[in-house]
Amino acid sequence: MCFDLGGYGIVSSPVSTGSRSAPPPPSAVIPAVIAPPAQYRTSVATIDDVAQAVAELPEVTEDERFGNRTWYVGQMGRKGQKAFAWERPFSKADLRRFGDQTPPDGPILAVRVEDLGEKEAVLAAHPDAFFTIPHFDGYAAVLIELPKVSLSALREALTDAWLACAPPRLAAEFLAR
Repeated sequence: MCFDLGGYGIVSSPVSTGSRSAPPPPSAVIPAVIAPPAQYRTSVATIDDVAQAVAELPEVTEDERFGNRTWYVGQMGRKGQKAFAWERPFSKADLRRFGDQTPPDGPILAVRVEDLGEKEAVLAAHPDAFFTIPHFDGYAAVLIELPKVSLSALREALTDAWLACAPPRLAAEFLAR
């Protein structure tokens, strides 16, 4: 039996008091787990975290492409609008390419990078959460396993993706602030 002590995130186990019918007095409870306060979030990143992070960047719009959430930079309706981040579930062909290997679990986000050199650097810097698949060979983008990425690394990747796709004037204005 476990008890929640007053909403402070402390979950405790009772010390045996010899009686099975009544809960132990508060003095007989030993803390078993102390959960961090809500402001020190320990949960995994989600697609909603992506949406929140990109909402802070200028001239971002969200739409669906192939049934998946996609974020664009540039003015709506203009030819220069570019996708810089998008949900990227695995296709049947992607899953076949994994063979006997287990594919990454959870939501996957694709983000653009400046060039193939940056792609290699990003993959080397974050091998636990960032990866690629054969479909992305020769393409300046990486995949992010959201359950494994820190929020700071996610925000950095989204900002870098935005900068890689933003019109030069907009990128310069953003960097100057």
